[in-house]
Amino acid sequence: MMELVLVTGGVRSGKSRWAQDAALARGDDDVTVIATAQAVDDEMRERIEAHRRSRPPGWRTIEAPEGAGDAILAAATNTVLLDCVTVLTGMAIGRAGAKSEDAALAAMAAEVDGILHARDTRTGLLIVVTNEVGWSVHPPTALGRWYQDGLGAANQRLAAAADQVVLMVAGLEMRLK
Repeated sequence: MMELVLVTGGVRSGKSRWAQDAALARGDDDVTVIATAQAVDDEMRERIEAHRRSRPPGWRTIEAPEGAGDAILAAATNTVLLDCVTVLTGMAIGRAGAKSEDAALAAMAAEVDGILHARDTRTGLLIVVTNEVGWSVHPPTALGRWYQDGLGAANQRLAAAADQVVLMVAGLEMRLK
């Protein structure tokens, strides 16, 4: 079973930086990053490129906007960094064409199932980044509320399974577990 470290917090709270530092400390240059974002527009392309530039050049990257569990299983290193569940689960809702809350939650839960299965199957270190979207504005649409609820449930499942949980606030870490 992989050691699971969950890193959560708000947008721009320092989650990815903390996760990269932790992965570097444990895996040095022998790290695989599971990147879940897709470059759907110029702004997202810039964000993805900034993340790439911030990582050590020797790290491997697997692009996995879906099937993150399979990507973790396929990683050739013992240290794996998944960044991030927030984007992964949002993409899952989109692919599912979620026209109901049950469909949205099921699509999100399936991605978490895959992550937890991979964690139980492999050995090493798995660092997972996610966001706390429940602290943001209450979504005005049903789809937004389903997403917020589903990510909250995903984060609770991951935190329950995690060996460590780190909350990032303003670039500062708070160890919750």
